[in-house]
Amino acid sequence: MKEYQAESIRNVAVLGHGSEGKTTLTEAMLFASGAVDRQGRVEDGATTTDFEPEETKRSISLSAAVAPVEWNDAKINLIDVPGYFEFIGEMMGPLKVAEASIILVGSVSGVTVGTEKAWDNSVKYGVSRAFVINQMDREHASFNKVLAQLQEKYGSAVVPAFLPIGEGIGFKGVADVISGKAYTGAGKNLKVSDIPADMAVSAKSAFGAIEEAAAGADEALMEAYFENGELSREDTLKGLRRGIADGSIVPVFCVAGVNGTGVAGLLDAIAAYLPSPVGRISKGVNPRSDEPAQRTADPKEPFSALVFKTIADPFVGKLSLFKVCSGTLSVDINLLNANSDRAEKAGTIYFLRGKKQITTEKVYAGDICALAKLQYTNTGNTLCDAGKPVKYDSIEFPLPSISMAVYAKKSGEEDKVFSGLSRLMEEDPSIRIEKNPETLETLLSGQGELHLEVVSRKLSSKFGVEANLQDPKIPYRETIRKSVKAQGRHKKQTGGHGQFGDVWIEFQPIGGGSTDFEFVDKVVGGVVPRNFIPSVEKGLRENLPKGVIAGYPMVGLRAILYDGSYHPVDSSEMAFKTAARLAYKKGCKDASPALLEPIYHIEVEIPDEYMGDVIGDLNKRRGRILGMSQSESGQQVVGEVPLSEVLKYATDLRSMTQARGSFTTAYERYEEVPGNIAQKIIDAAKKDEEEEE
Repeated sequence: MKEYQAESIRNVAVLGHGSEGKTTLTEAMLFASGAVDRQGRVEDGATTTDFEPEETKRSISLSAAVAPVEWNDAKINLIDVPGYFEFIGEMMGPLKVAEASIILVGSVSGVTVGTEKAWDNSVKYGVSRAFVINQMDREHASFNKVLAQLQEKYGSAVVPAFLPIGEGIGFKGVADVISGKAYTGAGKNLKVSDIPADMAVSAKSAFGAIEEAAAGADEALMEAYFENGELSREDTLKGLRRGIADGSIVPVFCVAGVNGTGVAGLLDAIAAYLPSPVGRISKGVNPRSDEPAQRTADPKEPFSALVFKTIADPFVGKLSLFKVCSGTLSVDINLLNANSDRAEKAGTIYFLRGKKQITTEKVYAGDICALAKLQYTNTGNTLCDAGKPVKYDSIEFPLPSISMAVYAKKSGEEDKVFSGLSRLMEEDPSIRIEKNPETLETLLSGQGELHLEVVSRKLSSKFGVEANLQDPKIPYRETIRKSVKAQGRHKKQTGGHGQFGDVWIEFQPIGGGSTDFEFVDKVVGGVVPRNFIPSVEKGLRENLPKGVIAGYPMVGLRAILYDGSYHPVDSSEMAFKTAARLAYKKGCKDASPALLEPIYHIEVEIPDEYMGDVIGDLNKRRGRILGMSQSESGQQVVGEVPLSEVLKYATDLRSMTQARGSFTTAYERYEEVPGNIAQKIIDAAKKDEEEEE
């Protein structure tokens, strides 16, 4: 692959709802350009960008993949992004480095929630947008219907750049109203000609809409348009490119990715109209002074790059994919990781096309490439010239919305499992791994049940170890509700020295849910010798982790040692520890013990039409609604809900709102579990204890 400068590069994220044909279209563009000698099919597991074993098995994209295409003296770096919402973290890196996104919309399904999410995130990252109405060869395909939906949703900025020549089984090609060319057939049967005469009126009307939109992208062009009633072709293209670049124009194309019809025209349009990295400014800070710094996509500036994705390959090692934001990358450059302040060695430079590695000597500003085996570099890090350092903002990934407890399937493979998960977390920063200090479980957190299942399968296929995922244990606690006095008396005679310890302890509640334990010494008269009092406290503390009703940690407890007795020969530290344990068990059982559960603050963002369903569902989950307010997405519902009721809320909310809802939770406090529910938890805990025995 030859070297390309920024003006000849197009970095394009391919977005859209799941199953709208993003991978198929990417494969069709690779085939049309000659990058691959046959067009692979998703169903056969033979596409370039779905190369992971789990992707070929499931026939869906799970990870973003880069596929460069050379077309009309331009290099188009296509980034195929998964459309399923549980893998939305894969969208963030590509949008951070792309100048444009093409959002696929089904010719039958029309605008979906995946379309909306792709649009919203493209706007958030300041990326130019274009729509591609795909699957025009399907039965009941309707270009005009989908175009009307897009214009109703996103306004007059949406203008048709292509018109279909036929629809459904009669779809023959596309008419490019900007160039005046018609593309019919595909591959060896591709024909480029003038737009058919019977489409002249509709093509002229569509071009008029583009001309008007182009005039609106620049004040000077607008004046010329009003003065002359039209723009020259040169001015129209100038305004069109400017409007696409700033988002004021969103062109609509159409294709049939499966058979490649319209794909050559789409590639022509991407190369001709979508923005290049030229002039793109990347803002950051100088890591040594924290002063603002910026770089431009110019090969003459100091080298800098942003790592937007990591691939954990058990054979090749770690592959870091990045965009060169400024300067030129060569094998002899001295690299600095600005985040870790560590030097890195460049080594061999690759262009990646799916899993295929194409070696190169130089990469110029604006291009995307990869380096292998960088020691200190992770996704979101900045690589730069050690002499002119800069650090860019890291990539913001979505917070996890579901957690599962993870265990090694085979005993003794725990280290391998957690080492593999750490490697996968480098590849997918939207997952988290942490240990719950109360339940002692290791929790794997992600965007949904499918997301975590895929992580588990990748662990097996990439690192040869298997893990079991289970619902996490709820960190219940126990407390007492009234004060009691209890005696703990331990007496044992075994010949020679015996064991004797006797204590009277008053147990008092000190606030539900408190993690504090308070020990008070009120012994007078030496009834318990001073040297044994620490043993009493130690005996109580050692037993706090196991409560008296279900074995959960005891909290909110004050223990007042006020009386007791001892034997001058048989008393010992161990005897008084045992006596304290006996008093604890007896006293807490008589002190009206209660089970506590964690309560979480929850904020749910939903469109207006789902308000009733969501509130009703939260009430069923024993939630309390604290308030509602307007938000960007429609409505925000604020409430409190027990943790046990929202373990899989991500899946349920996605189902209720057609994936339009989102939520965040944060620990608030502990509250007493209602009696009927508490009894079920206690019975389950006793059953587990019996099975362990």
